[in-house]
Amino acid sequence: MIDKRLFRLPGIKQLFTMLAGLTVLQAFVILLQATFLSRALVNSWEQKPLNTIYIPTLLFFVSFLIRHTLTLLKHRYLHTKAQQITDDLRSSLLDKIYTTGPKMIGKRGTGNLVTTALDGMDEAENYINLVVEKMINMMIIPLVLLVYIYFQDVKSGITLTILVPLIILFMIILGYAAQDKANRQYAKYTILSNHFLDSLRGLPTLKMLGLSEKYSDNIYKTSEDYRRSTISTLRVAILSTFALDWITTLSIAILAVFLGLGLINGTITLYPALLALILAPEYFLPLRDFSNDYHATLDGKNAMNNLLDILSIEENESNDLLPDISWEINSTVKVQNLNFNYSDSHADADIKNASFELHGFDKVGIIGASGSGKTTLINLLGGFLTADEPQDIQVNDHDIPNFAQKNWQKMFSYIPQNPYLFSGTIKDNICFYKPEATDEEVQTAIKAANLDEFIDSLNDGLETKVGEGGRGISGGQAQRIMIARAMLDQDRKIILLDEPTAHLDIETEYRLKETFNKAFVDHLVVFATHRLHWINEMDYILVVKDGEIIEQGTPKELTKNKGYFVELVESMRGDKL
Repeated sequence: MIDKRLFRLPGIKQLFTMLAGLTVLQAFVILLQATFLSRALVNSWEQKPLNTIYIPTLLFFVSFLIRHTLTLLKHRYLHTKAQQITDDLRSSLLDKIYTTGPKMIGKRGTGNLVTTALDGMDEAENYINLVVEKMINMMIIPLVLLVYIYFQDVKSGITLTILVPLIILFMIILGYAAQDKANRQYAKYTILSNHFLDSLRGLPTLKMLGLSEKYSDNIYKTSEDYRRSTISTLRVAILSTFALDWITTLSIAILAVFLGLGLINGTITLYPALLALILAPEYFLPLRDFSNDYHATLDGKNAMNNLLDILSIEENESNDLLPDISWEINSTVKVQNLNFNYSDSHADADIKNASFELHGFDKVGIIGASGSGKTTLINLLGGFLTADEPQDIQVNDHDIPNFAQKNWQKMFSYIPQNPYLFSGTIKDNICFYKPEATDEEVQTAIKAANLDEFIDSLNDGLETKVGEGGRGISGGQAQRIMIARAMLDQDRKIILLDEPTAHLDIETEYRLKETFNKAFVDHLVVFATHRLHWINEMDYILVVKDGEIIEQGTPKELTKNKGYFVELVESMRGDKL
C-alpha cells in the first residue's frame, strides 16, 4: 500500500515517529477507557456502593477526552506535515520540469504534468493524510489491545487472533480488484488530460480546418470512457466496503456468542468478558477505517506513484566542465557524430551521426520536413536533451560531453515555437534573462524589438499584466516580447530559435522579419524552420532528413549541388531561392 520511496521523502520519518508515539499513547488510553467502563458496569450489576460507580465513570470520561485530544493533535500535526511535504514535492516537481525540459514533456505529456502539478498534488496530500495515520493505527492499536485481552481471557484473544487473518484476506482480495480498477481509471484520466489539453491548444487550428466538431465528438467519447471507468471503480469500492463492514460486525458477533456461552457455563467471569466485548470493536476499528478509506487513497496512491516516478527521471547533467567564456567573432563549436535516441516513440526523429561546426556570428539555418529532427537538434544544442553516452563536442577547443553546461547555457537566448510568457507584467517577462536591467536598457530593447508603439497603446504600459502562457497578448506581440527579452541581455551572444514563426500567419511573420534581423546582428544564430524564405537570411544551412544531416553548406552551394535541399525547396509552394 505504501511505496517504499515515500520513506525517502524529507520529513516523512519524523512524521511516522511522532504519529507512532501518539498512537501508542492513544492505545493505552483506549485500554483505560474500556477498563473504567467495564468496572463501572460490573459494579453497577453487582449493586456495589455508588462511589465505586461514580469514580470509574468519571475516569472513563477523562480517558475519553484524552483519547480524542490525542486524535485532534494527531490530525493537526499530520495535516501540517503533509502540507509541508506536499509543498516540498511541488517545488521538487517544478525544479525537475525546469531542469529536464523537453525530455520531461516528451516522456509524460503536457496534460499529465499539469494534472500532476495541480490535482495530483491535492491527491498526494490526501493520500499522506489518510494512509499514514490509518497504517500506523492498524499496526499499533490492535496489537496493544490484543496483548491486553490475552492477559484478561486467553480464549477471547485466540478468537480475535483467528478472525483477523480472515478479514485481511477479504481486504486483499477486494482491495486488488479495486486497485486494478483504480489504476485503469487513473490511466484513462491521464489520457483524457493530455488529450483535452492538446485539443484545447490546437482549437484555433482545428476551427480553421473545419475539424472542431469532429474533435468535440472525440473528447466526448474519451470523457464517456472515463465516466464509465469511474462508475465501475465506485461500484467495486462500495461493494468491498460493505463486505468488510459485514465481516467485522460478524466477527464481533461471533466473539459475543463465545463470551455468552462462557458466562452461562461459568468458565469466565463478567468483568473480563465485558472488557473483551468492549475492546473488540476498538480492536477491529483500525481495520474498518483502513478498508473504508482504502479506496479513497487509491487515486492518491496513483498520483503519488506518478509523482515519484517523475521525480526519479534522471536530470540532464548540467555541470561546469566548460570554463566561463564569452562568445566572440572567432569562437567556434565543433560537433562530431552527435547521436541521440528517444527512449520511446516521439513526434520528432532521433539524431544520427550529426557533424557540423558553428562559427562566430554566423546565421545558421536548420531546415527539413516536419518531424525530421530539427527540434531535437535545437534541444540538444540548448542542453535541454542529452545523449546517454558522452559526445564529441568542442566549444572554443574545450571538450565537453554534452551541451548541458551552465556556462554554455548562460551564453544563449532561446525562442521556441510557442512564445512562453509568465504570469506577471510585460516588464517582468522582458527582464527574464536580466532582472537587474535598468529602465534605459529595457527601453532600448523595446525599441529594437519594435514594441514601443504597442507598449504606448497600453494604459499601464510596461506594468500591464499578462496571463500565464501569454493570455491576453497576440502571437505576434508575444514574439516581439521574446525578441526584446533576447536583445536585453547583450552578454548572450547566441540565439537559438525553434520555428518561432510556425504558428503565425505569413503577414505577421513578414512584419516580424525585420525585427528578427535586428536581433541577429552580432550574434550567432541557429534557426530551425520549415519556412524556406528565411534561407536568404542565413549564411550556412544544415539540411536534416530522418534525423541525419544529409547536406550542409551555403545556400548557393546547396542550390548548385541539386540535391535534397533543392528538392525540399521545390516541394514548398511559392518559395523560390
